[in-house]
Amino acid sequence: MSRQPTWDLAQSIQGEMFRTTAAQGGLDVQLVYFRGFGECRASRFVSGGEGLGALMSRIACRGGRTQIGKVLRHALDESRSGRVGALVYIGDAMEERVEGLAATAGELGLLGVKAFMFQEGQDADVERAYREIARLTGGAYAAFDAAAPRRLAELLGAVAAYAVGGRLELERRAGEGEAAARLLLSQIG
Repeated sequence: MSRQPTWDLAQSIQGEMFRTTAAQGGLDVQLVYFRGFGECRASRFVSGGEGLGALMSRIACRGGRTQIGKVLRHALDESRSGRVGALVYIGDAMEERVEGLAATAGELGLLGVKAFMFQEGQDADVERAYREIARLTGGAYAAFDAAAPRRLAELLGAVAAYAVGGRLELERRAGEGEAAARLLLSQIG
């Protein structure tokens, strides 16, 4: 339930990812979400902001515990059957054992899937866990405030640019002064 305001925000800014990558051939995105106690679902892959927005509009947030492990395992399964350019995780909590998450994150890292972990809020335990997942995958961590939606939009745009154009595209964007690209570049392995 804590996610509803940020879910609504993400719905309104997710088009940034598709605009960012249009010149490089576009982006396919799969939405994976969890809610309640045990529900974790993955959508089909969609290629445009309208498709992702439509998927997101049919989902309502509900109370429950985090299921980050299921999301990481899903990404692992997807990466074994096809190319996964990046994993983006947006959250504000972490109620699972870090050791289990770290093991799966390490496997993702071995397959070359970088996790970009974006935290709303300032919980130090959550930050440590998200940073560790990002480190083990060679990805990056960033915090944001839902009251400043532009930052999340910029982070999502930078990850989309990485997913489509790799490190070189992030370097190009950083060279043009894009702060989100510089932040991600400073951390990715």
